[in-house]
Amino acid sequence: MRRHPSAGLAAFGLVLVTAVWGVTFVVVKDAVERMPVMDFLAIRFLIAALVMIAIRPSALAGIGRLGARHGALLGLALGIGYIAQTYGLQHTSASVSGFITGMFVVFTPLIAGLVLRQHVGATAWIGVAVAMAGLAVISLKGFAIGPGELLTLVCAICFAVHIVGLGQWAGQHGAYPLAVAQLLAVSAICLVIGAADGLTMPPDAGVWGAVLLTAVLATAAAFVIHTWAQSIMSPTRAAVIMTMEPVFAGLFGVLLGGDEPTVRILLGGALVLAAMYLVELGPRRGADAEVGRFEA
Repeated sequence: MRRHPSAGLAAFGLVLVTAVWGVTFVVVKDAVERMPVMDFLAIRFLIAALVMIAIRPSALAGIGRLGARHGALLGLALGIGYIAQTYGLQHTSASVSGFITGMFVVFTPLIAGLVLRQHVGATAWIGVAVAMAGLAVISLKGFAIGPGELLTLVCAICFAVHIVGLGQWAGQHGAYPLAVAQLLAVSAICLVIGAADGLTMPPDAGVWGAVLLTAVLATAAAFVIHTWAQSIMSPTRAAVIMTMEPVFAGLFGVLLGGDEPTVRILLGGALVLAAMYLVELGPRRGADAEVGRFEA
């Protein structure tokens, strides 16, 4: 499969997205201590969708019934993933949750290969193995199977399904309207769950700042870039690049959150970077290549 001329820019865009997501760990950590997590997610995704609609009021006008259905399905996978991860954190540690969530890197080529009935190339599998080793070094401090771990495993599978779905459908619809459709679906799911106990608004300016930062940069802008990038990039390559998120989370935790740099963070980050370059520069065959772009 011939490399898309914008593939390098797409990879760079995804790296920027993971950097933004990494820094939000520090911002959100304080905010959710003062506000219910589901309410925070609901307001975050709703504001993100409304901001994008305000910027382009006709964003959804041309998406069509098929695009709306694809956006809803992608949003459903994404929403279930966030919800499962959130409830899983109530029963397991953040480090174990981070490692299991990172398993989406493993599930992505498996699901892509199953859906496309294609063989996944050896280079992609090597990249997956190296990336998972890096995630384990960064995050793993103990492991036990329990309800929290099982819920987080559901989260990882949902995130992998979302990545594969974007690989199939992002090339058929505009990145902007598809991103809006996804965010509306996620916000609807979170609002329904959050409203069960009464919706709580952000209690102070600091939490409002966290909501707005995550809504505009980490959600609205990030999802447009993510959706566009996956219109020209395979799910496996995107998944490996997105393992940079815990690397950036560790980096910003040191720079902004007062965390101490450790050998684990440095070694794990190096392994994740190696995996990213391996998949980026290596040959792509089978499912990894075939999911690259789908025309309408």
